[in-house]
Amino acid sequence: MLNIIWVFFFLAAFATALCKLLVLGDQQIFTQIMTAMFSLAKSAFEISLGLTGVLSLWLGIMRIGERSGFMSLLTRGLTPLFARLMPEVPSDHPALGAMVMNISANALGLDNAATPLGIKAMQELQALNPDKETASNAQILFLVINTSAVTLFPVTIFTYRAQLGAANPTDVFIPILIATYMSTLTGLLAVAVVQRINLLDRVILGYLAGFTMLVAGLLLYFAGLSQQQMLQQSALLSNVILFTLVTTFIIGAVYKRINAYEAFIEGAREGFQTAITIIPYLVAMLVAIGVFRASGALEIIADLFRALVRILEMDDRFIDALPTALMKPFSGSGARAMMVETMRSMGADSFAGRLSSIVQGSTETTFYVLAVYFGAVGIKNIRHAAACGIIADFAGITAAILIAYWFFG
Repeated sequence: MLNIIWVFFFLAAFATALCKLLVLGDQQIFTQIMTAMFSLAKSAFEISLGLTGVLSLWLGIMRIGERSGFMSLLTRGLTPLFARLMPEVPSDHPALGAMVMNISANALGLDNAATPLGIKAMQELQALNPDKETASNAQILFLVINTSAVTLFPVTIFTYRAQLGAANPTDVFIPILIATYMSTLTGLLAVAVVQRINLLDRVILGYLAGFTMLVAGLLLYFAGLSQQQMLQQSALLSNVILFTLVTTFIIGAVYKRINAYEAFIEGAREGFQTAITIIPYLVAMLVAIGVFRASGALEIIADLFRALVRILEMDDRFIDALPTALMKPFSGSGARAMMVETMRSMGADSFAGRLSSIVQGSTETTFYVLAVYFGAVGIKNIRHAAACGIIADFAGITAAILIAYWFFG
C-alpha cells in the first residue's frame, strides 16, 4: 500500500508539472519540484536527528518504568479492554504499557513524547509478530487508534489562533474534541469490522461509556474557564501528569533497589539506534509529499472539489479549509502550515479559519505514522492499516466540517 501511495505522489506530480510546462508555459515548475525534493530530504534528516534526543530520553524513562514494575501496574486498568481488542497480546506484556503511555501522551497533546512511546509499543508488538514483514492485527489496531487518537488539550492550535488575532482562540475547543472523538470511534469500528472484534462485549461497551463520560466531564470543566485559564490549566495539567509519572518511575526503582541510571542508559541507547532506522523511511515519505505539493496537484484537487460542490449547489465555504484537510493525513507540519496560511489570509475568526483549526485537531498524520512506526520495525505489508486509518481521517474531517457549520455557520 505504501508503495502504491509513494509512486502515485511522484507520477501525479510529474504529470501535473508536465502539463503546466507544456500548456501553461510555466518554466519554473520543475525547478520548484527539485527544490522541494532536496529541501524535504534535508528536513527529514533534521527531524530524525532532532528525534534522536527525544527517543533516547523517553525510551530511557520507559526502561526505568519497566524495571521498577510501574509499567505493569499502569496497564492493569486497561488490560481487560486490550485483552478483548488484542487477544494475541499477553496481559503482562510490556507492549501494553507502551501503548497506554502513547495514548495518554497523545490525549495530552504531547507529540514529542507520544512518538517514541508509540515506536516502543510497535517494537514490543513486533516481538509477538510471527511474520516480521507483515503487520499483525494488534499492530494495525494500535496504529489506527494512534492516528485517530483523541487530543484533549490542543494547546498548539490555541496558540496559533491567538497569534493570528482570534478574538477567542479557544472557541474551537469543544468542536475539536467532538471531531477527534468521532475519528477515534470510527477508526475502532473500522478495524473491528475487518478483524471481527466483538464490540458488543460488556467490557468493551463499559470502557467506551467510561471514556465518553470522561470526555464529557472535561468538556464541561474547560468550557467554564476563560481563555487564559484554559490555556494555563491544560498546559499545567499535561506537564504535571507527565513529570509526576517520570518521578514515580524513579522512586519505584529506588524502592526496589534498581540502578535507575543504568536502566536509563540502556533504554536511551535503544532510542539512538531506532532514530537511525527511521531516517530512510522518513526521507522517502516527506520527499514524495513535497513534490506532490510543489507540483500544484494538491491545489488542483481542491479546485475540483470546489467545482463539484458548486454543481451540487451546496455551500462551498468549507473548500477554503480543504487544503488543511487534504494535507493532514500526509504531513502534520504541512497541514499546520496550511492552517496558519488559511487563518492569515482569511482571518482567524473566519469560517475557514475556524474550520481549518478544527480539522487540524481532529486526527493525526496517518501516513507519517505509518512510515515511522512500521519503518521502525521493518514492516512491509501493512494490510488494512492504511485503509482503516483513512476511514478514521475521513470521519474526523467530515465531523469537523459538520460541527463547524453547526457552531459557526
